[in-house]
Amino acid sequence: MKIKKLKIFQKGFRAYYLLVISIVLLTIAIQSMTQYSLNKQRATALSVNLAGKQRMFSQQLLNELYSCRYHNCDYAEMRLILTKLYQMNGFLQHGNENLKIEPLDSPEILREFRRLEPHLEWLHSELKHFKKFKSVSFNDVKYRVDRFATIMDVIVGQFQTKADDDIKTMMIIELELAIFSIVIILFEIFFIVNPIINRIVNQKKKLSEIAWHQSQVFNSHMKNIGDLQYVLKVEKKPERQKEIYGFISEELEHLKKVSADMIKSLEKTEEEAKPHHIVIQKVENFLEKYNPLATEKVLIDDGTAHSVK
Repeated sequence: MKIKKLKIFQKGFRAYYLLVISIVLLTIAIQSMTQYSLNKQRATALSVNLAGKQRMFSQQLLNELYSCRYHNCDYAEMRLILTKLYQMNGFLQHGNENLKIEPLDSPEILREFRRLEPHLEWLHSELKHFKKFKSVSFNDVKYRVDRFATIMDVIVGQFQTKADDDIKTMMIIELELAIFSIVIILFEIFFIVNPIINRIVNQKKKLSEIAWHQSQVFNSHMKNIGDLQYVLKVEKKPERQKEIYGFISEELEHLKKVSADMIKSLEKTEEEAKPHHIVIQKVENFLEKYNPLATEKVLIDDGTAHSVK
């Protein structure tokens, strides 16, 4: 004889599992969206910060050149500032894994970087050699630095606008996800939680009926059988004993009927058809159709088909 499918995989438990799984999935989705939003804002804020530093580096470069022309020259500092200025320009456009900067995907900002490129290349080529410091025109350097700073101001503003747009987009997505979560939770309350509560109430009612049968009818018949047994012990006439046996048989038949009524009360499932019953039935049918624990049907000793592992 084959064993039946485990109780935890039967239809009666699927609504509860659907409720738990949906809450877990909603929690994961909300947390994932929140983390993605925070990472996005961090990356955008970092880009704005680095773009702002580019303006500072360009001014420092001009100051260091002035010091090298008219005061003490610190070539190492000049070289370091120029390298930072040049490398950071590439990081802002093409991204950097160490700094967790993503490649720039905004055509408007990339167009401004292309305008910036000639001025940066000129500064890098003219100031990377120490011996050219005295021959390079200070006015030309100042012009390139001013143009660099002006264009970089536009880029910083575009980065800030992009950051504001990203924040607004993430806020809209999070709001939509929150509304969707509320709708799902309300759906589960009305179509899963409430039916489960109704089933519990109905089961309690059935148990009350059984308790009444047991305490009233069942005990009454048992008392009659006890009285008949006492009479049977003291009765000496065979005819009367046979009649008493008949009475006891009748009481036993009544007990069988009471027992059948008790079982019927437990198995009674007739309920008024409601809309959520149809929804739950469709969900359970869908889960049964695509159940990963699908099992084959076999016959057990009662002649009906049952699911087994």
